[in-house]
Amino acid sequence: MNQAHRIVVVGGGAGGLELVTALGNTLGKHGKAHVTLIDRARAHVWKPLLHIIAAGSMDPGEHQVNYLAQAKWNHFDFRLGEMIGLDRQAQLVHLGEMRDEEGRQITAPRSIPYDTLVICLGSVTNDFGTPGAAQYAVPLDTPTEAVRFNRRLLNACIRAQSQDGPRHPGQLHVAIIGAGATGSELAAELHRTARQMVAYGLDRIDPQRDMRIMLIEAASRILPALPERMSVATEELLKELGVEVMTNCRVAEVREDGVQLSSGTFLPAELVVWSAGVKAPDFLRDIDGLETNRANQLVVEQTLQTTRDPNIFAFGDCAACPLDETGRLVPPRAQAAHQQASHMVGQIKRRMAGEALKPYHYRDFGSLVSLGRYSTVGNLMGSLVGKNMFIEGYFARLMYRSLYKMHEVAVSGWWRTMVDTLARSLSSRVEPTVKLH
Repeated sequence: MNQAHRIVVVGGGAGGLELVTALGNTLGKHGKAHVTLIDRARAHVWKPLLHIIAAGSMDPGEHQVNYLAQAKWNHFDFRLGEMIGLDRQAQLVHLGEMRDEEGRQITAPRSIPYDTLVICLGSVTNDFGTPGAAQYAVPLDTPTEAVRFNRRLLNACIRAQSQDGPRHPGQLHVAIIGAGATGSELAAELHRTARQMVAYGLDRIDPQRDMRIMLIEAASRILPALPERMSVATEELLKELGVEVMTNCRVAEVREDGVQLSSGTFLPAELVVWSAGVKAPDFLRDIDGLETNRANQLVVEQTLQTTRDPNIFAFGDCAACPLDETGRLVPPRAQAAHQQASHMVGQIKRRMAGEALKPYHYRDFGSLVSLGRYSTVGNLMGSLVGKNMFIEGYFARLMYRSLYKMHEVAVSGWWRTMVDTLARSLSSRVEPTVKLH
C-alpha cells in the first residue's frame, strides 16, 4: 500500500461518505489506492434529518453510521481529526489536536499526505454577524447541536410543568430565524412533538395557549429559493397549524430572552434557532492560496478541480461549482452532493489512469419540503417526469423518504438498508413517539 495512490477525502457528510465507500470498494479493496477519510466527528448522520432530531421525532443513535466500522467494512481508513491547514507544495493536510469533553488530548496535531485531495466539508450556519446570534441562537449544523436544542426544549417543558405561578413572557416560545426548508420543516415538526410531549404527563401545559412557534423570514415569502407554488402551499399549512409566519422581517439582534427585529418589534422567546443562511467553514478562506468566494467556498472548475491546484478537488456545499454560463452556482442541496460524489468516483479513476477528466453537469430533479406527518410538498423537474409537476401528500412524502433511502443504499447497500429499516420500524412500536430524555 506504500506505493498505492493516496486519496484523502476531508469531510464525512453525505457526499464524502458515499465517495469513500465507493472508492474503498473499488480501489481500496484491490490495493489500487489507499483511501482515507478525515472527519472531526466519529459518526455520520444525514444532515436533512437534523431538524427532526432537534424536534425530538427521531433518535439520532438509530440513524448514525460509525466511521470506524464503515471504514473496516468498505476498505478505507478513517482518521479522527479536524482540518486546520494545507501545504500544497508538500501535499499535506494539517490536522489540529483533538481533545475530549474533559480537556484530555485524544490525538496530537499531525499531517496526512495525499496524491489526490477531495474537500467536501459541507456548510455551516451564516449568522451574517448579527449581534447575539452566535451566543444565544442554536444552529442546526451537527447532530450535537440538534440534540442540544432538543434537550433545551424538553427542559423548558419540564420547567414549565413544575413551576408555580404564571408563565414568564416568552416562556415556551420558539423563534425560528430563516424560513428556508430547514426552518419551515422544523416549525411543523415542533408543532407535533410539543403536543406529543404534553401527552406524556406534562398536563400543566396547554400547547395551544402556552406554546408559540414563530417563523421569521427576511424575504417576501417563505422558501424564497423554491417555486412560489411550494411556498404558498407550505405557508398555508403552517398557518393552519398555528405557526406564526412573519415575512419581510429582518433580525437586528438576538437576545437571551428573545429576538429584536429591525422594525423595533421585540419577540420574547425562550428558544431561538438560526437557519437563515449558510457558508463554507471560515478556515477555507484563501487556504494556502486556493481561490475562494465571499461565502468561503472553494472555487472549482467544471471538472470539480480547484482553480489553482489540479490535485485538489472540492464538491458539495463548500464548493462554488459553475451551473451554467450565466455565473450561477450549483445549489447547496443534498441531491447535488449525491450527484457530485458519483461523478467524483469516475473522475479519480480517470485521473489515476491518465485520462482526460469529464465536466460535471448538475441535474435538477426538483425540490421537496417535508412538514412531518402533516404533509409533504414539492415539484418534480422535467428531467424526471417530462415536465414540471407540483406534488403533495402521500406521493410527495414517499418521494422525500426515497431520497434518504438512496443515501442509505449508497452507504450501506441494499441488504443492510433493508435490515436497518425493519429494525427501526419494530423499535418505533415499543418506544415513545417523541424523544423524552
